[in-house]
Amino acid sequence: MSLPMTRVAVQALDPWLVAFGRSVGAALLAGAYLWLTAGPRPTREQWRRLAVVALGVVVGFPLFTSLALTTQTSAHGAVVVTVLPAMTAVFAVLRAGERPPPLFWLASAAGLALVLAFLAAGGALRGALSPADMFLLAAVTLCGLGYAEGGVLARELGGARTICWALLLSLPVTVPITTVAAVADPPSAGVAAWSAFGYLTVVSMFLGFFAWYAGLARGGIAKVGQIQLAQPVLTLLWSALLLGEAVTPAAVAVAAAVLACVVLIQRTRGGGARPAGYAQAHPEQAAQR
Repeated sequence: MSLPMTRVAVQALDPWLVAFGRSVGAALLAGAYLWLTAGPRPTREQWRRLAVVALGVVVGFPLFTSLALTTQTSAHGAVVVTVLPAMTAVFAVLRAGERPPPLFWLASAAGLALVLAFLAAGGALRGALSPADMFLLAAVTLCGLGYAEGGVLARELGGARTICWALLLSLPVTVPITTVAAVADPPSAGVAAWSAFGYLTVVSMFLGFFAWYAGLARGGIAKVGQIQLAQPVLTLLWSALLLGEAVTPAAVAVAAAVLACVVLIQRTRGGGARPAGYAQAHPEQAAQR
């Protein structure tokens, strides 16, 4: 629901406020969570890697999707987001040292092709790249990096603490930008826009990452990341429900086919989820996830 909710929010609120304000709100929740759980602080090396996570998922993806969706629909955004699973897998190889087997890449390519074919047949994929498309491509690239780095860190810190520390680390950037955006363009929006903003803050920027990073750490970044192949179709479905866009019966068929690809990916072997002996060496982090 992130793209449809972003689309709703930026129609009434400044995109910079939407992008960075939701991170500030999520950081407040993160601070409360860390205070209540009283976990250990990250090491110096982990802080450096948390900066990469923050760049990708706290700053990059929210900012560039907000800018893109001021002029494009969330359904169109689903086209470009289709490449996010592949981008995540690439960074899983580069940053996490994973080595998925050939069957993994074959099933991933099949799922990607199915979604792109569906979007092209429906008319969502057409024309040359616009500035909005460039924003979306930047968002996808940075998000894939943030997913991969966060998935590695979640093996050490746990999924919840990884996003919480990344949010707090981003405050020196997100607070000033949010303040400037609010002063330059005082927010005046209705219930729908603020509800969408609330969803982006609590779910998309906070709670969703608890499960996502824990899943990446457990099942392998490249493999689990391919579950995102279902995201474009789900985005279209939510766009229809929330924004009134039409959904054809073909969407159901494609969703089933993509699901089959995801199941095949999850049944592939190789590309280990975490280093051997991890559970024995880090029982407390394993329990947190």
